[in-house]
Amino acid sequence: MPTKMNSLTEGSIWKGMLLFALPIFLGNVFQQLYNAFDAWCVGFFINDDALAAVSSSGSLIFMMISFFQGLSMGAGVIIARAFGAKHDQEMRKAIHTAIAFGLVTGVALTVIGVALTPVILRWMGTPAEVLPQSISYFRYYFFGALFIVMYNIFVGILHAVGDSKHPLYYLIVATFVNIALDLLFVLGFGMKVEGVAIATVLSQGVSAILVIITLMRTNNCVKIQLRKLRIHWDLLKKIIGVGIPAALQMALTSFSNVFVQGYVIHFGEACTGGW
Repeated sequence: MPTKMNSLTEGSIWKGMLLFALPIFLGNVFQQLYNAFDAWCVGFFINDDALAAVSSSGSLIFMMISFFQGLSMGAGVIIARAFGAKHDQEMRKAIHTAIAFGLVTGVALTVIGVALTPVILRWMGTPAEVLPQSISYFRYYFFGALFIVMYNIFVGILHAVGDSKHPLYYLIVATFVNIALDLLFVLGFGMKVEGVAIATVLSQGVSAILVIITLMRTNNCVKIQLRKLRIHWDLLKKIIGVGIPAALQMALTSFSNVFVQGYVIHFGEACTGGW
């Protein structure tokens, strides 16, 4: 499926901005359904401890996603700038730099997250009766960290050239895959929080794979070529310079939720699940 590039420097500005922004808004709604359905599924079909386990991880997960959404914005700004100036060679270098950096970051985040999951949850004061299931859910979720990072990088590339529709389509597909797998693993296979986490990881993998297939099959200037994946340090410096402030800004709200949750957790699993 080819990407549809759309330069907002041509035609009606307000119409272009509206058509570009609406799919992003809808995508954010579907993004929230991941954890919302996970929480509903474990709370309805398993028990309150499982609900508290998923809830205790939700803020941390959202903080992680928000941070990498902000970082992908840095890549998107550099790519969009080159796209608007019709500097195709620089844009290709920025695209392949962002992807290479995303791969390194995603692998590092997976290793660190899996190793430090118990430490992070204990630091938050997760109750002892909820801790084993929280560790299981969060650790399995971290196994899919590479998918989260790469999906946001790929979406940032598409957004940079004015394509906000394809990411929405793929996110809708992944959301329904997540719902179906949640029910299959929990009701069909009798799994608990680990089944819900695996379902989420697999559905995020689906969305990431769909986006990379689109970018590899397109015939325009955003086409990804694996042999060209490398880090161009001058462009990486620009990406980080723009992306880190945006990432920190987007993660701040989530961090405040994590901070508040650290207090809520002390009231027990019922309050944690409710919050």
